[in-house]
Amino acid sequence: MYLTPENHRAVVAKPATVMGILNVTPDSFSDGGLYLDVDAAVARAQEMVDEGADIIDVGGESTRPGAEPVSIEDELSRVIPVVEAIASFTPAAVDTRHEAVARAAVAAGASVINDVSASLGVVAAELNVGWIAMHMQGEPGSMQHNPSYVDVVAEVRDYLLERAREAQRHGTIDIWIDPGFGFGKSMDHNLQLLAGIDQFVTGEFPVAIGTSRKSTLGKLLAASDGVEGPTEAEDRLEGSVATATFALLHGVDLIRVHDVKAARQAAVVVAGSGNTAH
Repeated sequence: MYLTPENHRAVVAKPATVMGILNVTPDSFSDGGLYLDVDAAVARAQEMVDEGADIIDVGGESTRPGAEPVSIEDELSRVIPVVEAIASFTPAAVDTRHEAVARAAVAAGASVINDVSASLGVVAAELNVGWIAMHMQGEPGSMQHNPSYVDVVAEVRDYLLERAREAQRHGTIDIWIDPGFGFGKSMDHNLQLLAGIDQFVTGEFPVAIGTSRKSTLGKLLAASDGVEGPTEAEDRLEGSVATATFALLHGVDLIRVHDVKAARQAAVVVAGSGNTAH
């Protein structure tokens, strides 16, 4: 969907939801090891709220390419104290693919399950919480070995719609679909998904996206600077904001980001509002 005088008002009715990323892991690709301490994690959550985050997404298992799985016990010990603490002052989500972790996090105060496996829709229905169904081809440890699609946009969209409709039949009310930028996709697949994001924005389910600091952006930014190799994760702000803005202009409802202040400003500008209150 492209902006025209006729559809502009409908597209920019209100700022999108900004979800701040908080990884309490030693090995996440961007912020791994920074917030293992509960106090540090809570302080970072408060900082993101102050910068304009609507909800904080807490993850205790790295799902970066090549990541090794962690035990349920380790994931619980990382996530639950942080969710419990931050849910006292802001909405919290849990980023997990494990039912036991999702259930414990909701009991601790999480109101959304951000599910990289797109398998926990029935759990979300039972617990009466929101659910983000994300597409991932394969497992984190192997998903980037040789991702393959005939038509990546159609295949990912149809899979997510099927999962979302199934969850809806079981009673899940708040559902988002997320094409899974970087999860079992090549650089070309990622760019095709971004270019075709309007095919996900059908009006049936709101759409979430997480392009923030991903390696595809690092490669594109390095090329723009005329240097070899991807830029470091912390140096991908321009690409993160540009891709989030593109997605927002095409009707995406939720952006999952590391750089909250810049993302909030982009969301407000896209919405045509000068007021950053949310």
